Amino acid sequence: MRTATTIEASGGDWRETVDFVLEAEKLGLDICWVAEAWGSDAPSPLGFLAARTERMLLGSGVIQLGTRSPVTLAQTAMTLAHLSDGRFLLGLGASGPQVVEGLHGIPFARPLTRMRETVEIIRSSFTGEKISYQGRQFTIPLPSGEGRPMRLSLDAVPVPIYLAALSPKMLELTGEIADGWLGTSFVPEGADAYFTHLDAGLARVGRTRAGLDVCQGAEINIVSDPALLGGIVGSRKKELAFSLGGMGSGSTNFYNNAYSRQGWAEVAGQVRERWQAGDRDAAAALVTDEMVLATTLVGTEEMVRERLCVWRDAGVDTVRLYPAGGTLEARLANLAQGIDLVRALDLGTQ
Repeated sequence: MRTATTIEASGGDWRETVDFVLEAEKLGLDICWVAEAWGSDAPSPLGFLAARTERMLLGSGVIQLGTRSPVTLAQTAMTLAHLSDGRFLLGLGASGPQVVEGLHGIPFARPLTRMRETVEIIRSSFTGEKISYQGRQFTIPLPSGEGRPMRLSLDAVPVPIYLAALSPKMLELTGEIADGWLGTSFVPEGADAYFTHLDAGLARVGRTRAGLDVCQGAEINIVSDPALLGGIVGSRKKELAFSLGGMGSGSTNFYNNAYSRQGWAEVAGQVRERWQAGDRDAAAALVTDEMVLATTLVGTEEMVRERLCVWRDAGVDTVRLYPAGGTLEARLANLAQGIDLVRALDLGTQ
C-alpha cells in the first residue's frame, strides 16, 4: 500500500501545516492531498507546496464541481502538473446541495451527468487539441455565438483523475472513467457496499480493479496504554455524529447513506434524527464504539497493524492517514508510526 495524508489551508497555522507536509515527505509519505470544502481553496496551497516539496505527489482532495468550468479545472490541473514536474493528481467531487447551492448558488441537479461531462472535457483539454463538446450540461463553444473552438496554450500533459464518490451511481461512474477512487466512511468488512458498484463500472469498459487506485482515509491514533482507548474512542463519536447528521441537507447526506449500506442503517438514522433536532450530545451518544473502531485506525500498535492488514486484504491500494495529536510533534509521531507499519506490511515483516 502507498501512504497519503490530507491537509487544508484554513483553520490553523499555515506555517505549521507546511512544516507538517515537509516533514511528512522526509518520512517517506507518498501523497499529500489538499482539501477544499467551505474554507480555503485547494489549488492555491497546492501551488505553494509544489515549490516546497520535491518527491511526494500532490493532489486536490477534492475540488468541487460547479465552482469552476471544466476547462478552468483542466487549466488548473495542467498548471499544477507543470509547476510540480508531473507530481499532480486531480481529485474531483460533486459535493452536495448544502455547499453547492447554499454557498455557491449553483443548482446541484444532475451531478452524475455533470461529473461525466466535466471529466470528458478535462481529458479533451489535456490533449492540447481544440476543445469542442456537446453534452446535456455543457456545450463548448456556445452555439449561435462568436466563439470558435480553441486549444489551451499549455503543453499537453496527462494528469490522473480521481473521483470522490459514495453513492452507488457515482461509484459506478468512478469505475468507468477514473484513475482512482477517493473514498471515506469505509468499513473494510462492508467493502462490498462500495466495490460492487465500482466493479460494475469497471466491467462496463473492460477494466479491473487492478487499474484503479483505491484510496481510503482514516484517523490514525496509536496509543501505548490500552486504558486510554475508551476516552479516545469517546471523543471521536461527536465527529462521527456530525458526519451522520450534519454533513448534508435535511434530505441529502451521502455519509449517512454510506454507513447505512454497510450495516448501520438503524443507528445512522437515529443519529441523524437527533442531530437535525439540535440534540448533538444525544446524537453522539448513539454512536457505538464499534462504529468508531471500524472506520478508524485507533488503538494499540498491534491493533492498528491488524486493521491495516484488513484494509490491505480488502483491496485498499493507498491509505490516507489523518494523524491525531494536539501538537505538530504528536501528529508527526503518529504519522511516522503509521508509515512504518504500512512499510512493514509491504515488506512482509511484523
